[in-house]
Amino acid sequence: MAASKQSSRNYGRRARASARARRNLRAPAEREQQSVRHRSIHFLPDADLFRAPAMASGVKVTDEVIAVFNDMKVRKAQANEDEKRKRKKAILFCLSKDLKNIVLDEGKEILQGDVGTTVQDPYQDFVKMLPPNDCRYALYDATYETKETKKEDLVFIFWAPDSAPLKSKMIYASSKDAIKRKFEGIKHEWQVNGLEDLKDRHTLAEKLGGSSVVSLEGRPI
Repeated sequence: MAASKQSSRNYGRRARASARARRNLRAPAEREQQSVRHRSIHFLPDADLFRAPAMASGVKVTDEVIAVFNDMKVRKAQANEDEKRKRKKAILFCLSKDLKNIVLDEGKEILQGDVGTTVQDPYQDFVKMLPPNDCRYALYDATYETKETKKEDLVFIFWAPDSAPLKSKMIYASSKDAIKRKFEGIKHEWQVNGLEDLKDRHTLAEKLGGSSVVSLEGRPI
């Protein structure tokens, strides 16, 4: 009788040990499944949040844009007066309607020959060209004086006003590197988010040379 009870107790202990072993084997798998479910929920992206940069991926810069940059960058001492007048003083670039290319913003330019005739203050006219509620890229050929000498420098400007649609700001921001890579050798870059920053020419003067700049486009700083 005692042997039977002892055998029963041993069997119970073995059964409980076997049950614990099965639970221990299942626990890592269950924990891994919970972890996987947790990670998949945590990293699930919002499609709307990333849609705009995705549309801008692979954007190309047209040959016309590159040609304008090269013309503005290289100042030819042998150029005749007609060629000098046709050189760009300022120009805007925008994304094409299908968002695949960076193109010239038609009609949005100031020629060197306009300065002093139809354009008295090229900087102010440039500011007026920028759309108040949308983004643009721009090149501006700044003429300024320091305490030592007179200079000319190209400035690459990324215009992204606060009033522009969020989608537009995201697309232009994600496409900026595409155009910057084509504009090799530009020393000055300026991102502007509001007209107040543009209207005060001191801000551009700071970009060009800080306190050493005494005038910009013939206007004292």
